[in-house]
Amino acid sequence: MGIISQIVFTAVFLGAIAYFILQAKKLYKFIHIGKPLDRSDNKAQRIKLMRRIAFGQSKMFTNVPVAVLHFILYVSFIIINIWVAEIVIDGIFGTDHVLKVLGGFYDVVMAIGDTLAVLTVITCAIFLIRRNILKVKRFSGREMTKFPRTDANLILIFEIVIMLAFIFMNAGYIQRCESAGQQYAGMYPFSSLIAKAISGMSTEQAHIFEHVNWWVHILGILLFLNYLPKSKHIHIVLAFFNVYYSRLTPKGKLSTMPEITDQVKAMVDPSHTPADMPERLGVREVQDLSWKAILDAYTCTECGRCTSVCPANITGKLLSPRKIMMDIRDTVEVSGENLLKSIDYHENTSLLDRISHEELWACTTCNACVEACPVNIDHVTSIVDMRRHLVMERSEAPAALNTMMSNIENNGAPWAFPPSDRFAWADGLDIPTMADLTAQGKTPEVLFWVGCAGSFDDRYKRVTRSFAQILKAANIQFAVLGLEETCTGDPAKRAGNEFLAQMQAMMNIQTMNNYGVKRVVTACPHCFNTIKNEYPELGGNYEVMHHSEFINELFKTGKIAVKDGAFQGKKITFHDSCYLGRANEVYEAPREVLQQLDADLVEMKRSKQNGLCCGAGGAQMFKEAEKGNKEINIERTEEALSLQPDIIASACPFCMTMMTDGVKKKKFENESIQTQVFDIAELIAQAELITK
Repeated sequence: MGIISQIVFTAVFLGAIAYFILQAKKLYKFIHIGKPLDRSDNKAQRIKLMRRIAFGQSKMFTNVPVAVLHFILYVSFIIINIWVAEIVIDGIFGTDHVLKVLGGFYDVVMAIGDTLAVLTVITCAIFLIRRNILKVKRFSGREMTKFPRTDANLILIFEIVIMLAFIFMNAGYIQRCESAGQQYAGMYPFSSLIAKAISGMSTEQAHIFEHVNWWVHILGILLFLNYLPKSKHIHIVLAFFNVYYSRLTPKGKLSTMPEITDQVKAMVDPSHTPADMPERLGVREVQDLSWKAILDAYTCTECGRCTSVCPANITGKLLSPRKIMMDIRDTVEVSGENLLKSIDYHENTSLLDRISHEELWACTTCNACVEACPVNIDHVTSIVDMRRHLVMERSEAPAALNTMMSNIENNGAPWAFPPSDRFAWADGLDIPTMADLTAQGKTPEVLFWVGCAGSFDDRYKRVTRSFAQILKAANIQFAVLGLEETCTGDPAKRAGNEFLAQMQAMMNIQTMNNYGVKRVVTACPHCFNTIKNEYPELGGNYEVMHHSEFINELFKTGKIAVKDGAFQGKKITFHDSCYLGRANEVYEAPREVLQQLDADLVEMKRSKQNGLCCGAGGAQMFKEAEKGNKEINIERTEEALSLQPDIIASACPFCMTMMTDGVKKKKFENESIQTQVFDIAELIAQAELITK
């Protein structure tokens, strides 16, 4: 390489690196437009998570063929740094394959690199075919406008050109050496085949061929490097950071707004003087988001895995979790420079000008999007934060949710039932209350948290009575709060009314703490999630179990058993509640309970962490669904009925309602359907219990 080439290369290389650094700094500033958020805890756990998900690509392997292809590109990206290091040294100092001094190691690395280059070309070609000819569904959507589609194709073409240039460069190098009677460094299983095709070239011709492809390769890499910050493919870099700074708390846990806690404490304790309320509650503009939420948006790969599993999107509704991330990123891109200049800048910063209310209210908060995302983006938090603004600042919740929240305020339940009826489910059962036992100087082993559905819903009262029957049969010393129980605040919190949610929580915590409650069991996953994950920040620290876990514990400790063959010959499929499964990773307990029935347990195609929502979560239970082509519960019911089960088992009052309604509708269409829906507690109570 001549001195002029060295000078030109050095200038181009340093200029490209300098420009990339400027773009990286701007990107860093854009991300930190968001509010502070401390994610410095549990470093060891974060590193482990990053190794498994970012380096190990573990979430990609839900689709093995695609994962293998993606892994090829991922490994190529890592190995290419060795090639680039050599090219940069050669380009600046005029050396020729300087790393050949590494001997045998160099041979191995170049052989691997040569092989990966060919595999990368093949992989990119397959991905182009998938996008443009096969038209894989998750690559489409109203948010996938011309630029996102062009961007994806452009990157794939970039990679093909870069890798072909690498192969041809090596082929030219081999031919140059062979025509000059020299031994070339490295091993090239595929480039050597190309070298044979150009074996007629002279040394000078081969050198020109090599040099041209050398420049195409390195300029392609430098161009690729500086295109990254403008492309979704910046996730190649940001994914490692985004996974490291993942939320480590259970997926079902929503943040507790400290500014609201301060105000609620002042209402509970007149001696407490609250700080001034912030300028804005919830999220309206991009600067209201946390920096991690903006990092999420920039890390989005636009792969569509989130949207492809979103129950709202699957059933034709407007919501697309991918679009939410793209809208956040686009808003920052449009207004970022001005936001950095002025803290008072608000033009084009409103997310609610891009994201419609219809999209936000369609979310069931099922966390399927979070589970599916290969880079651990947290879509649900951003959606709920925008709901908070709509509810607490604008009072723009759907009318049905306003009614639900009004009922909680006035009746302590999402429905307009009188609070005096809350304990009516226990008529004739001789169920002790905490007040009764405390008056007798007794302390129960466990508080049975009944929940609003278990107290007022006629269908779910049967589940409450069944579980109480099991507790009695196992001689468990338990009690309920009776008329002192009130809504946990879960539906209000998911609907965005953090103020009402915390009011409810603090009332319940005060009641339970006054009784010295230590252990809580409930049949409602929503109550379970709220008391277990969200009450501790407000002073409510208890051991909380779902009834499926508690019943399973009773079986394992021998306190109950069922007669062999109780449900022999019956086919049962279990529907995973989102707030029990994905939200809290309780998958095996309900299945182990059902195994006690000696039935034929069959799994739906979408089950456990990939289970499909029933459609009732995120306060959807209390409102009409947004417009779509199908109801979510019908989609789920059809999947269950495709197995022709005798019983659909559930472990959630909301799921019970949605699946029961779904089965009724399908029975109306097809009278031959005999499937019934039962809670696991009902099934155990129906079996012939054997107690000790």
